Amino acid sequence: MSLNFCRALRRPGPVAAAALLSLGSCGHAIPPLPGFVPAAWRADAYGCQGRRAALLPALLKARDRLYLTRADDITALLGHPDEEELREGTEKVYIYYLVPGPQCQPGHRRSAAPCLRLHFGPLGTVTDILADPAAPGAGQ
Repeated sequence: MSLNFCRALRRPGPVAAAALLSLGSCGHAIPPLPGFVPAAWRADAYGCQGRRAALLPALLKARDRLYLTRADDITALLGHPDEEELREGTEKVYIYYLVPGPQCQPGHRRSAAPCLRLHFGPLGTVTDILADPAAPGAGQ
């Protein structure tokens, strides 16, 4: 399915609504990201080993490849999110912590530690990628 078609569906209106009802999903698989090691990211649950911060610059450098990617493909790349926020309708946010913090304690309580936030729109694809400016390598 054309990415331009998927972008057009993000605009509100009756045509977009009708098209949504007739589609399975928009999005694309993620090609390999140069310098990014998905297995190392996934192994650093809650950022407690501090490895994600070192991987963040390579991930942010390839952020354009992540837009319009389906949630299932993001989960395959980065692992299950450390936290998930549900928003209006079918929108959601995946949160991945980047450095050790209170989230590393038993119970994994919510933390203000630097994190990567991936926003998913109503089509279930990435619409925004935000890295905490305090995170090492977030200036990429």
